[in-house]
Amino acid sequence: MADPFTSQFSTGVQPSLPASGEAPTPKVDFLEYWKAGTREVKTFRGHSHGVWTVAYAPDGLTLASAGVDRLVRVWDIETGRLLRSLRGHTRDIRAAVFTPDGQTLVTGSEDRTIRLWNPKSGEPTKLLFSRYDHNVCSLSLSPDGLMLARGSHNKDIKIWEVTTGTELMTLLGKDQFDHHWSPCVAFSPDGIHLASGSDIGKIKVWEVLPSGEEKVLHNGHWQDSPDDDSTEARGFFVEDDGGFQKPMDYWIGAMTFTPDGKILVTASRDCTIKFFEMPHLTEIRTLRGHAGWVRALAVSPDGKVLVSAGDDQTIKLWEVATGRPFRTLKGHAGYVRGLAFSPDGRRLTSASWDRTVKLWEGGEESPG
Repeated sequence: MADPFTSQFSTGVQPSLPASGEAPTPKVDFLEYWKAGTREVKTFRGHSHGVWTVAYAPDGLTLASAGVDRLVRVWDIETGRLLRSLRGHTRDIRAAVFTPDGQTLVTGSEDRTIRLWNPKSGEPTKLLFSRYDHNVCSLSLSPDGLMLARGSHNKDIKIWEVTTGTELMTLLGKDQFDHHWSPCVAFSPDGIHLASGSDIGKIKVWEVLPSGEEKVLHNGHWQDSPDDDSTEARGFFVEDDGGFQKPMDYWIGAMTFTPDGKILVTASRDCTIKFFEMPHLTEIRTLRGHAGWVRALAVSPDGKVLVSAGDDQTIKLWEVATGRPFRTLKGHAGYVRGLAFSPDGRRLTSASWDRTVKLWEGGEESPG
């Protein structure tokens, strides 16, 4: 039986009855599609500073990008035209996600707030924040779009109800002496679990409902495991010179699930990507190939292709089943910080520190 999550997005449209007599859209093998060819088809220009994040609207017609210039920009994908700029955040915007119905765009910023917008009108609808909160680095929506989780420069993870803006719960680990940040979060495709990655490379899996409990703690990318697992031994952020002690070399830069929810993929400042089998986080493999901090991950709708990008200015495509790389894209002239597949999986969008957003297509190039 086909996985409903994969089936829903493999065609880019909701399944419908063939009453109109039209032939159904053929199912695409995205590994073959992206191996056949990849080319840059469009560059979106308009940001005045580096771009942190990019997100596709569920209908595949528009995309949103945001970054250091504190503006959310909404683009028409076919024409490349800037439709609107959303103003409100006062610091870098680090994350952007659309709700599954496309009616709400959610953005998280280093100004410590999360803003909800109507992407069609550009009007702000809600402002979410917590007292004593810190820079918001990551956002993840539950598959039904009802719950929003945020990762930040704080040790806790907060989850809100999207429709009302009500704060539902705070996730705190079992180790009360663990004060490390949880800058990365990702909901599992079934919405039952939430994964989080820390600034020292450790990974946690939480049961969201009903308990909100930490179920698994894994060392993840963190290589130094001293017997003395105190805060002092783990290292901490050094405010004086902006530097990091050695354990910070394993900071989790991105995480995502395969559409079937069986594999959690994580990326780190150690330049590696790791695959973990759910739900116990059994490590499957480590991918090496990037020469810089890996800051963005995306998986094709059929779960066969992984795309990664980072501070080495490259975008790499990998075969999920084997972990083998099969293509490297070098179109950007700066760090690549955001990636997103189009809902139909036929296009890839990348956001970079070179102030551009690029659109890539796969498949064989049509003659002429």
